[in-house]
Amino acid sequence: MQSEAIVYSIFLIFTGAAVLAAVALFARQSLLIAYIVLGGLCGPAGFNLVPEAGVIQQIGHIGIIFLLYLLGLHLHPQKLIPMLREALSVTAISSAVFAAVGCAITLVFGYSLGEAAVVGAVMMFSSTIIGLKLLPTTALHQRHMGEVMISVLLLQDVLAIFMLLLLQGDGGGTDWLALGARLLALPLLFGFALALERWLLVKLIERFDVIQEYIFLTAIGWCLGMAELAHALGLSFEIGAFVAGVALAASPIANFIAESLKPLRDFFVIMFFFSVGASFQLDRLGAVLLPAAVLAAAMLWLKPRVFSRLLRRAGEKPRLAHEIGMRLGQVSEFSLLIAVLALQAGVIDAQASYLIQASTLFTFILSSYLVVRTFPTPIAVNDRLRRD
Repeated sequence: MQSEAIVYSIFLIFTGAAVLAAVALFARQSLLIAYIVLGGLCGPAGFNLVPEAGVIQQIGHIGIIFLLYLLGLHLHPQKLIPMLREALSVTAISSAVFAAVGCAITLVFGYSLGEAAVVGAVMMFSSTIIGLKLLPTTALHQRHMGEVMISVLLLQDVLAIFMLLLLQGDGGGTDWLALGARLLALPLLFGFALALERWLLVKLIERFDVIQEYIFLTAIGWCLGMAELAHALGLSFEIGAFVAGVALAASPIANFIAESLKPLRDFFVIMFFFSVGASFQLDRLGAVLLPAAVLAAAMLWLKPRVFSRLLRRAGEKPRLAHEIGMRLGQVSEFSLLIAVLALQAGVIDAQASYLIQASTLFTFILSSYLVVRTFPTPIAVNDRLRRD
């Protein structure tokens, strides 16, 4: 039965994660690497213990939604607009640089111009889930760092959504009117969330704030409800969850909600990284290993330097700019989704799709390792660097 298969899969994931996490800690490695390796071992390319990795991936996607919701809870709406203004030039220039370099490298390895354009485009994005999962919020400068990172990542998400909408055009064409309507949906969604939070949600919370179970259920319902609304408007679930968090950030209950939902977030995030490892097909790696390694190395070297220089020009302190650059030094989970959709749309072939997936996975592993070993994170193995 499917229910028994899901229970068995969850048993394998969390029992295996506990074992490999202990190994990773003894080896002073990132826990995220342990989850990805476990997925590779248990998935179809390994021992095939969890053949339906797609189900786990869908469950793990909820972890990203909760992650964005919790981060939105720490970002007051009055701080968001000024931060977006600062991040606009940083995001625009950095995206152009990463796209050009990714496209050039892909062309050198003999891929077509169309495939190179798609590969270059997905190199623009950094991972929201890695960048923010590894970000502590216990000190003032780390909170400011989070605000800058969220601003850059939010603008990158808008670019990613634009690209996804292009790929989802019927018959290879694009309804530009519908595309424009979906992009305009973001400020409308934000305004609606603020109004609903002010006139309904806060009043309900104030009325029943002594019942913690009700607050917990209301917080989850608000997050998932806004995520569904965003999806219905053509945006992503993640953006809807982020908007839900920002709308609630000014409420005194925001900190309580953030702390209450952390264990739930971590449960789903573990499943997400497991699904990343389980969905990768190792038998295809040989054909794309060299270009994927070159792409990953180029992004790991280039992204921290480009972000650092642009952030210094925007007025950030050199040390902070360098750390933000390192934390944004990988490719995004959006790139994995774009690789699959571009293949389904016939824009790229299977080899180009696996090139994107392999290079993204390489940057996930190496970037998280570098960040955990160098900067404060909630999962650092070094006591001096552990912050949560």
